Amino acid sequence: MTATLLVRRRERLRPGTFTEIVIWRLPRRLPGSEHRYKYRLALVDLGLCVLRYDNEAGKGDHRHRGTVEAPYRFTTIEALLEDFDAETGRWLDGHNHHR
Repeated sequence: MTATLLVRRRERLRPGTFTEIVIWRLPRRLPGSEHRYKYRLALVDLGLCVLRYDNEAGKGDHRHRGTVEAPYRFTTIEALLEDFDAETGRWLDGHNHHR
């Protein structure tokens, strides 16, 4: 059995700002994670990744806010997407572009 791509999407939010979401279901759990998903959810603004939720083999579930990395408690894909969307909204509200 191989990995199955569940989601791959890129959404432009405003000029210079987009989100990219990639989620795979794996045949077995990734070392460091308690589930069978591999994911990367990123918010990119003006060429910089300002927010990212991901998991890596041996590192487990975590998120990056700028250069600060912290553990993330994964429960479900739905909750992951909701958490990312909520944090993206808060970031956008606090960072208005004036071009």
